[in-house]
Amino acid sequence: MNNLHTKQDWFDRLLPEGLPIPSVTLLSGPGGSGKPLIGNVIVSAWLRQGGSVVFMSLQYPDHSFIAAGLKKIAQLNLAEYQDRVAFIELDATLDTMTEPEDNRFKANVVKPDVWDAALERACGLVPNEGPGILIFVSALNLLLFSPTYGAAILEKMKATTQSGRPYTYLFSASTTAKAEEIAKLEAVVDNLIMTHSTKKPFQLYMQIERIKDAPFLTEEIKVPFSANLLTGVKEIADHSRKRVIPLVSKL
Repeated sequence: MNNLHTKQDWFDRLLPEGLPIPSVTLLSGPGGSGKPLIGNVIVSAWLRQGGSVVFMSLQYPDHSFIAAGLKKIAQLNLAEYQDRVAFIELDATLDTMTEPEDNRFKANVVKPDVWDAALERACGLVPNEGPGILIFVSALNLLLFSPTYGAAILEKMKATTQSGRPYTYLFSASTTAKAEEIAKLEAVVDNLIMTHSTKKPFQLYMQIERIKDAPFLTEEIKVPFSANLLTGVKEIADHSRKRVIPLVSKL
């Protein structure tokens, strides 16, 4: 398989030949605008087509928020794919990481060496079949608040764009803070999708800026997610900013 179709008309119309596999995709835009929801559309299609997913969702307190989001967006019951998903939960108070339990473990991925080790461990927990392993890292900008490791972890993220990688990566990042750093990542990823939202009414918009070696439409579209769904995402974004950033800023 060399591309992925989401089976969502509004998304696939912009990518007539699908999302290239393997590649690195970045969903970039202001905080609380719904980027992880677009990511969930890609994740659900990946799982339904036989692939595995490693979640590193830095803004969520635990994996139950991921399962709830996939259920609302794509009517996907994550429990039915439990043998093909792994979860890395950020814990900035750890030295390294905990032992896996039910394909879940906590890790201090603010540290670049732990980032590598955690991804290697998580990928070893799931089969590499179908389209392969998708690594979905959401709210990665939160790691950039570390005064000690921020610059190094940004370089680690950029390194994933180098050729020869065995997996497909999906990143989401807020440009509300650390916009200069995120711009450096935007410049090197294979595929760049920009998002923004309006407040009254609360609506999400997306536009494809770049896709590697595949045709795409550049028009901006309104994403068909309800205002209630987007409000929930914004509340989680606000929560993560208050909970995660102070801990990461101490490292």
